[in-house]
Amino acid sequence: MYIPSHFKVTDETTAYDIIKEHSFATLFSQHNGTPFATHLPLILNKENTYLYGHFARPNPQWKDIKNQTVLAIFHGPHCYISPSWYETNKAVPTWNYVTVHVYGEVELLEGENELMDSLHQMVLKYEAPDSSYRLQDVDAEFLSSLNKGVQGFKIKINKVEGTAKLSQNHSLQRQELVIKQLEQISNTDEQQISSLMKTNLKK
Repeated sequence: MYIPSHFKVTDETTAYDIIKEHSFATLFSQHNGTPFATHLPLILNKENTYLYGHFARPNPQWKDIKNQTVLAIFHGPHCYISPSWYETNKAVPTWNYVTVHVYGEVELLEGENELMDSLHQMVLKYEAPDSSYRLQDVDAEFLSSLNKGVQGFKIKINKVEGTAKLSQNHSLQRQELVIKQLEQISNTDEQQISSLMKTNLKK
C-alpha cells in the first residue's frame, strides 16, 4: 500500500484497534488466476496473531485459498474534505480516511471445535451485552447442520500496514477549521474523522 510518511500508522496498538472497531473487511486472494474478493467479518484473536472468519461453502474463493498470501482490508471512517472550509481559495478537494491492510497466509479450519469457537467469538463481539441470544443455547443438531454450509479459516498475520489521512500535511490552523466543519455534520464518518483529527492534534 502506498503510504505517505505524514499518514503512516506506526503504532501497532492503533492498527489493531482499527481492525477491532471496523472488523467487516474485504478479503482479496487469487482464484483461478485472477483477483477475487469477499466482504466478511474477520475477528482478531487475543494475541493479535490470527484473523478468523468463514466463507459460505458455495463461495468458490475458499477452494484454492489454502496457503495463499492474502490481503484483508479494514475500512475505517472516511469523508470528503471541502476546500471551502479553508482560509484560502487556493486549494482543491481531498478525502480523509483511516484504513488498515493485513497480509497473511490462510489455513482452513478442519475441525468443528475451532470453527465453533470462532463463531462463538463472533457472536460475543456483535451481540449487544444485554442480548438474550447465546450460540451455545442453539439446538446442537440444528447448529451442526448449519455449520456444514460454511468453511472456516484463519489468517496467520505476517504484516500490518495502516494509513490515517487526517490533514496532517496542512497547517494546524487549517486542521482546526476542518474539524470545526466536520463537527457540524451529523454523519457518523464525519464525526469520527473530526474526533480522530482532534486526538491527532494533541499528540
